[in-house]
Amino acid sequence: MSTSSPSDRPRLALIAGPTASGKSARAIERAEAEHGTIINADASQVYRDLHILSARPSADEEARVPHRLFGHRDGAFACSAAEWASEARIAIAEAHAAGRLPILVGGTGLYIRTLLDGIAPIPPVDPVIRDQVRALPAADAYALLVQEDPRAALRLHPNDTSRLQRALEVVRSSGRSILDWRADRAGGVRDEVALEIETIVLPTASLYARCDARVDAMIAAGAIDEVAALLERRLDPDLPVMRAIGVAELSRYINGLDDLGQAIAAIKQATRNYAKRQGTWLRHQLNA
Repeated sequence: MSTSSPSDRPRLALIAGPTASGKSARAIERAEAEHGTIINADASQVYRDLHILSARPSADEEARVPHRLFGHRDGAFACSAAEWASEARIAIAEAHAAGRLPILVGGTGLYIRTLLDGIAPIPPVDPVIRDQVRALPAADAYALLVQEDPRAALRLHPNDTSRLQRALEVVRSSGRSILDWRADRAGGVRDEVALEIETIVLPTASLYARCDARVDAMIAAGAIDEVAALLERRLDPDLPVMRAIGVAELSRYINGLDDLGQAIAAIKQATRNYAKRQGTWLRHQLNA
């Protein structure tokens, strides 16, 4: 565990780790021991529509200690990192006012960094430029980014389509690298609190086994019905709730495009890939 100083600042705990690593159980354990309030920092768990697929705490777990920002958003409305950070600030202040320890728990790096280090003041992107860039496949976006913002290109994987497109649209619209905008972040809470970071690290084989077991448990708990109900809403497929791991895979099964075994295998692979990316972020970003 790492702790910021000075000690006269109000405490803020952060329990971070990859998906299926046991963060929620650890958060409840600590909240019960330290009179804490658990505050969600997982981008999928904010949506009411994704109780099962996001592995949100059960009703019994939520009854043990106060939980905030879980399942409080309708999936029809995207929750940005800035919006979540604003809500988290309020939840943290309320916990402090009640004499409780606010405990952030989650693995969404963008959410955590936005809360701790603030928001990059990137101006709105020209809609024409956005449409042009987002029509590009990853390979083309990467090649263009290498030319127009080589520093940002070095930080990104050539297949990371969304981040490549974001970096390219920012430099084209503003004339400035997204890295420079991020260096000007403002509004974070890191310097206002005594931050206690607890990172859960598991051996890769153990973590992947937990990921697979979680997917099996989700299917048994009714994940297929949850996705079917979501599809009935006919929401914009670009909404975050529709891009959560498991939604596309089970949609293919529901629509007769894959059998259930294929869908489950795809979800397990996507979950393991996500856990790997989270682990990389935790190693390189959280304490930066």
